[in-house]
Amino acid sequence: MSNTWTTGARTRALVLATLLSLLLAACGGGGGATEEEPAAEGGSEAAAGGGGACEGEGLIAVLLPDTASSARWEDFDRPLFEEYFQEQGCTEDDYIVQNAEGDPATQQQQAEQALTQGASVIVLTNLDSGSGAAIHDAAADAGAAIVDYDRLTLGGQAAVYISFDNEQVGVLQGETLVSCVEEAGIENPRFVVLNGSPDDNNATLFANGYNSVLEPLEAEGWERVADQSVPDWDNTEAQTIFDQMLTQANNEIDAVVAANDGLGNAAIVGLRAQGLNGQVPVTGQDATPQGLGNIALGDQCMTVYKPINLEVEAAADAALTLRRGEEIEAEDTIDNENGEIPAILLEPVAITAENLSEPIDDGFVDIADVCTGDVAQTDFCTENAGR
Repeated sequence: MSNTWTTGARTRALVLATLLSLLLAACGGGGGATEEEPAAEGGSEAAAGGGGACEGEGLIAVLLPDTASSARWEDFDRPLFEEYFQEQGCTEDDYIVQNAEGDPATQQQQAEQALTQGASVIVLTNLDSGSGAAIHDAAADAGAAIVDYDRLTLGGQAAVYISFDNEQVGVLQGETLVSCVEEAGIENPRFVVLNGSPDDNNATLFANGYNSVLEPLEAEGWERVADQSVPDWDNTEAQTIFDQMLTQANNEIDAVVAANDGLGNAAIVGLRAQGLNGQVPVTGQDATPQGLGNIALGDQCMTVYKPINLEVEAAADAALTLRRGEEIEAEDTIDNENGEIPAILLEPVAITAENLSEPIDDGFVDIADVCTGDVAQTDFCTENAGR
């Protein structure tokens, strides 16, 4: 994975850094600046305080959820956190990055161990709100701060929530699916939905987004044939679920709403087995190499690109701010069912065949990771060979 940004990405970052510097000057804050996107729907300029020197006391523990729900956690988030902390002057004694491998008990043990080691800040991507709230309580008892990262912990005590605008992610999925269906000339499509894990609040937000687009269309002739959540975002189980949907519908499925690229690929595998791939629009999310490759092949109509480097930097800066004992500044707030907390919501981007190179141009994904196997023979890969 390359971390080299294009001019456009650097420009966005410089503008945001300037906004943050102005905010810090007004508040009397110190340190450097964070590179962060404005929030969707109106450009909220949120700041996570200073982000310069690795000062303060206590360990920063970054607790990631798993390797099954998405490739992003180990392929992107982990190395980006490590790289960014090091750029801020932190050593390996200042931070740890761990992955719970999908086990809430393991994540709680990791949190307890970090607190025992003197952690002053925990950056948490929970596996579910119940186990996440227990980690929040343990951190509060130990006098440590929590950054809810990517997933909101309902009933928690986070100092700040940092994520993408997840309802907007779902809106992009719904709107782009509609465009793909129209371009394919499909009228009154029969569609199915593969939602994310039922205990992941983000999955609820994604569904709120795409359902806000699709439910009105059901009154106009679109037919929802099946709608099912996939426990733990398990791609193998998603394939079983989709195969059952396909069988029960006698292969008469015209479109698939899949909440991320892994679920989308599970559907595509089932469609390929029936010779239907490329004929049925499928959505995704995360702009993974697999998802981008499926778009290049014509088997997936879209994914959602979330520049994770910006999310990581906002979360790392927030953690460093809290470690220094400073307060988080953010224009947005969100209700976590325990009150309103500061929120930094970044803007997602819909990716189709028309702008397929954007995540690659931004250095988010290496083209060599996309253009493998059959994908290497696609027009996209042959036209971009040697990049």
